[in-house]
Amino acid sequence: MIVVVVIFTFIGVWNDFLGPLLYLTSDDKFTLALGLAGFQSTYTAQWGYLMAASLVVILPIILIFFVLQRYFVEGVTLTGVKG
Repeated sequence: MIVVVVIFTFIGVWNDFLGPLLYLTSDDKFTLALGLAGFQSTYTAQWGYLMAASLVVILPIILIFFVLQRYFVEGVTLTGVKG
């Protein structure tokens, strides 16, 4: 179950948008989620660059899931069992 908590915490921190948006003031310290938002402006969006960057940002999450899939499924099934 601890591995599942670690996975969920990592994904939550990795995808956090609002916290860094409020606390960071320097552009060179922005997170990946804030960098993705930089591809969009008020009237237009660079969709090709945005989709390529989104793939690069989500790739580590997918790799971590496949590597730790056994622990993830085991932890989820243990929490759903009443006994």
